[in-house]
Amino acid sequence: MEEVRYSRRLILTYQLVVWGVVLLLAAVRWTRTILRERRRASLNILETDDDTEESSSSRSSTLHDALSVSAPAKDADERTPLLPRDPKSQPRKSILVYIKAILIYQPPPIPFINKTLPSNGTSLVLLAFIGLNAFYTFFRISFTIPELFVLADRCGLVFVANLPLLYLISAKNQPLRLLTGHSYEFLNIFHRRLGELLGLQVAIHAVGMIVVWYTVLGPYGLTLGQFLSRREVSLGLTALAAYQFIYLTSLGSFREKAYEVFLASHVVLQAVGLFFLYIHTPGSRVYVGIALAIFVIDRLVYRIWVKSTTAEVIASVMEDGQAVKLSAEIPLAPVTRFSRVFGKSLTYGWKAADHALICIPSLARKYIFQSHPLVISSAAPSPGANVAQLDFLIRVKEGFSLDLLNKVRKQDRLRVQLDGPYGSSLTRTMLNDSDLAILVAGGSGIAVAWPLLQYVVDLNRSDEASGVPSFALRTRKIALVWVMRKSAHVSWVGQAALDEVEGSGVDVVLPVATDDQAEPDLEAVVGDLVKRYGRGKKIGIVASGPETLTRNVRNVCAAMVWQGRDVNVRIEKSGW
Repeated sequence: MEEVRYSRRLILTYQLVVWGVVLLLAAVRWTRTILRERRRASLNILETDDDTEESSSSRSSTLHDALSVSAPAKDADERTPLLPRDPKSQPRKSILVYIKAILIYQPPPIPFINKTLPSNGTSLVLLAFIGLNAFYTFFRISFTIPELFVLADRCGLVFVANLPLLYLISAKNQPLRLLTGHSYEFLNIFHRRLGELLGLQVAIHAVGMIVVWYTVLGPYGLTLGQFLSRREVSLGLTALAAYQFIYLTSLGSFREKAYEVFLASHVVLQAVGLFFLYIHTPGSRVYVGIALAIFVIDRLVYRIWVKSTTAEVIASVMEDGQAVKLSAEIPLAPVTRFSRVFGKSLTYGWKAADHALICIPSLARKYIFQSHPLVISSAAPSPGANVAQLDFLIRVKEGFSLDLLNKVRKQDRLRVQLDGPYGSSLTRTMLNDSDLAILVAGGSGIAVAWPLLQYVVDLNRSDEASGVPSFALRTRKIALVWVMRKSAHVSWVGQAALDEVEGSGVDVVLPVATDDQAEPDLEAVVGDLVKRYGRGKKIGIVASGPETLTRNVRNVCAAMVWQGRDVNVRIEKSGW
């Protein structure tokens, strides 16, 4: 049929469109990066010129100042302020500012089903992607009985065309991080929505083929049993069952109750699905081969060989008995050309707010093949260091963390497998470009905020030690807001460490613990910091912790952007 041949030509353009958009976003990101570096370089040159010309220009500048002060304003009256207002301190409002505020805002969860929604910006991107797939599914399709086969076939084509992308955005090691700056944990929401979309596509494909049997083949005497027993149909149904079971075990409620089954099904059933899909139709083999190659390279080459590290950690239970700390000293190796090109393990260091996947086989047999993502709560190693302190702070809940707590009560040294580091540089870049850096942590979210806090403190110290004249130094104000359920959670970091950073100029705010009273008014807390330190400044806010806290912080930032303030926000996922 001509319609079927057209579908096969049309689907070839899908990858071109997707990767064209990705490359466009990458070009925008790298252009901004280059412009940012050029501005920094020009600022350094300007600072050097100002330093050498400072003494020679002092007399002329004094004369100029005297003349400018004595010259009265043309239309001055009693309502004119004696001191001119700094134009940078005035909020700037434009249509782009309002659009930015709307995109930052995160709606509340859907009532009754309590479904968490992402920010409006993320939702818009998701809707655009779903719309693209809807276009490729229904373009030039007439919804008639004779066209059902064309629709079912088109759904199958869209399904297999998306397989490489589905595996790519779920891979821990991927080129998308280099292109867009976003690591796999940010792309996880796109992986889940794409998985749901493909589950719908393959269901329509299967139902459409059954309707084709009923309307076209059945009247000629082909029974349903005969139709389902055909080789290509039975192979397709097996692949369908594998992918639908993967979807069911990926639901949030199922993952929380049976995480081990979720992990096992993703590894085993995806292999089953790829195998039967490869045999089901020759047209899928290129896409299946690419998806399989992505899986093998990510799992076997990178995560088991390139980025794997074995370490002995010292485990301890925190004073409140609700958290476990794992600590190890990691010998650092010099960075090689291979590690620069193909990635590096923890033995080459890590950056602030990076995380690693940890496997502790000694906990129980079921944990032999389980890896759990944990944020590195210690500071990133200094350049040139030979040994680095690696810490993980784990809030005890159920499952893995509870079994770990029980193990640590009996044994304080554990052998662990570490896979990492992983993470994005976007948060650090935002803080680097900010005049006011506010870090908001909820509970164990301090594991994310603490290394970022030390990173920004080190930035200020490096600026002061760079030899730049004092008048040209960038004064970056830092604030830490840590919301805790119990006051005893201060021991997770230590009061002495908090006092030390406070002595470095950090404004430390510890709202009343939420076990004693309702959660603090984050709008008032963050708003007070912005009023005190953020007038006319570029503000960067990072939030880490439970969903309610991060959503509140995001919406506080959206409100400030709506008012015209220059605010950027980044959310780092973590739990209590």
